[in-house]
Amino acid sequence: MEILILGSDGYLGWPTAMRFSAQGHGVTVVDNYLRRRASVELDVEPLFTVPNLVERARRWQEKTGKEIRVVIGDLTDSGLMRSLFDGTARATFPFSGKQGWTLPDVVIHYAEQPSAPYSMMDHKASCFTIYNNLMVTSNLVFAVRDLSPRTHIVKLGTMGEYGTPNIDIEEGWLEVEHKGRKDKFLFPRHAGSIYHTTKVMDTDLMWFAVRMWGLAVTDLMQGPVYGLETDETVLDEGFMPFFNYDEIFGTVVNRFVVQAVAGYPLTVYGKGGQTRGYLNLRDTLACVDLAACKPAKAGELRIFNQITETFTVNQLAEKVAGVGRGLGLNVEVKSIENPRKEKEEHYYNPTYTGLKEMGLKPHYLTDDMMAGMLETVIRHKDNIHPHKIFRGVKW
Repeated sequence: MEILILGSDGYLGWPTAMRFSAQGHGVTVVDNYLRRRASVELDVEPLFTVPNLVERARRWQEKTGKEIRVVIGDLTDSGLMRSLFDGTARATFPFSGKQGWTLPDVVIHYAEQPSAPYSMMDHKASCFTIYNNLMVTSNLVFAVRDLSPRTHIVKLGTMGEYGTPNIDIEEGWLEVEHKGRKDKFLFPRHAGSIYHTTKVMDTDLMWFAVRMWGLAVTDLMQGPVYGLETDETVLDEGFMPFFNYDEIFGTVVNRFVVQAVAGYPLTVYGKGGQTRGYLNLRDTLACVDLAACKPAKAGELRIFNQITETFTVNQLAEKVAGVGRGLGLNVEVKSIENPRKEKEEHYYNPTYTGLKEMGLKPHYLTDDMMAGMLETVIRHKDNIHPHKIFRGVKW
């Protein structure tokens, strides 16, 4: 297939590109280095030095003989978005001078400001998040409608769209009976940040495009991801993911692992009963692969809850602390005042069977898995800057 990946410089985007390229698909990646720039501006650079996309694509070609085409640009520009579907986009890499390519069979949409804390830092960051995320999604659905209506859109959503309702969370849809009549609706959403609100609006835009224009969309409601390695990242140190360990861009498991290695108390917010669904980086790639290779039908919005197991924050902290101490680390768990407005104890029972039924074989957060992450971070301990870990963004 021809795979177009929007937002390919980040934690998920580049590993996804390598996976599809390794399988022999044609891959084009697009990014404007938004997260990279924000990390520098906020002094929260990742644990590893991450080469730019062109350099990574060059190394990938040297290692594997396979080509990943790179386009650098801002997808809030509708002209750039449309050029990816009408064959006029100009690739920054490779340097062969060839331009234009086959219409994508699948477009994978990661191209958003991905952080809830960032979106809540101040009015400017909130407005940027709204503008960036919704304009990219809007530009995408119109480009597909006008230029490539057979392209299957795979959008990365978030379990945070649902919030923490006091009922079971179904996979995207809810059957409702009201006054003797029945219908199916998108599951009610209760976003807890501006970022999550934009993701709710993304889903609504996709649902509109499906209903009105017959597009094919798979929306993956993903939980927080953890992990450092995939089959491809081990080929070259420069292929490691964009691994943040700070409060703004780092996910909770990754943060706790780095805190444990640094001797920084694990920051449990409030009572620590906040429950979420999690998955390994390898499973994220497997889920996106399954969605791409088994596409939704025209006129279908297909929604999967993309998680493999649930934990409270306390359970995660206890697991990291236990495994860390077994490796000789002095790990302390510390409850701090919760900087977020959220329930600290709540019911949480999401359904997540669809992707397993399609063939997902999960990697669970075992002690061995945790030990492997800790050992990798230990090897890069000198790169940790404790002042970057906690910034105290409140809402």
